[in-house]
Amino acid sequence: MAGVALSPLPATVPVLLSTAVGTALCSASANTLNQLQEVPYDAQMARTRMRPLVRKAISPLHAGGFALATGVLGPTLLWTMVNPTTALLGAANIALYAGAYTWMKRTSIWNTWVGAVVGAIPPLMGWTACGGQLLPSSSYPVELFLPSFLTSVPMDLSLVDNALAPFALFMLLFSWQFPHFNSLAHLVRGSYAQAGYKMLSVISPAKNSLVSLRHALILGSVCSVLIPLSGLTTWAFALTSLVPNVLSIRAAWAFWRFGGEKQARAVWQICLWYLPVILGLMMIHKQGMNWTSWTSWFTSEEESKEEVQQSAA
Repeated sequence: MAGVALSPLPATVPVLLSTAVGTALCSASANTLNQLQEVPYDAQMARTRMRPLVRKAISPLHAGGFALATGVLGPTLLWTMVNPTTALLGAANIALYAGAYTWMKRTSIWNTWVGAVVGAIPPLMGWTACGGQLLPSSSYPVELFLPSFLTSVPMDLSLVDNALAPFALFMLLFSWQFPHFNSLAHLVRGSYAQAGYKMLSVISPAKNSLVSLRHALILGSVCSVLIPLSGLTTWAFALTSLVPNVLSIRAAWAFWRFGGEKQARAVWQICLWYLPVILGLMMIHKQGMNWTSWTSWFTSEEESKEEVQQSAA
């Protein structure tokens, strides 16, 4: 729901709930279809051998019925209650994950890049659910929100619904997945090799850690430049996000330099809290966010009027 929370456009409660439920249904369908295809391989890996289909806790017929039902209900709910663009993104994500990604896991190391696209689409669904567009046009141009010391033009907050903003969200989620997944893949590379998966951690551990470092550096650039430049946040976010990014880059550097399980585990553990912290900081520094207005939730109407009168005086 990061796309909804960070969008400058308003969202009603029905749209918010429909987006959350519809996205969850699409995710359930994609994951079930994936596991239906990978039962023989999941049975060979310690991390996945306890999945319901592997243990025969549920039959393939029932799992297929569940995948079909959720795969129809999810996009349908998004189409009827949200908008067609969000529904198409949800349906495309099911096809991409259960189709291309699942097939490529046994044929090409590029499966990780496809999987990263899958993981980066849900924030775009949140963005479009609020009415935001994904591509620039003559009526929806790309706007650059420069720091105040670099421009004398006052910021027009009506332009914060900017075509660069969903791209910044996409890049954040896309690049985060490489240090997160590649470090985990390094820890379980033996299981991947046994099951016959074409993972970079199996074929070239050195390149696997290098890709993690590369995207940790990209994350630093996304947070320090792209996100505030897009208008999603103020430029203060570039400073407050510095600490988590330095820690992430430092761990990824050690993983690339030494390539041990200790270093891989450190990267993976940082990734677990990195994304929630970054998204939380983005909310704090969201462009146009007036946190003082939230005090009205905890004060009486008379107190709020007095505060307004005092500020006016």
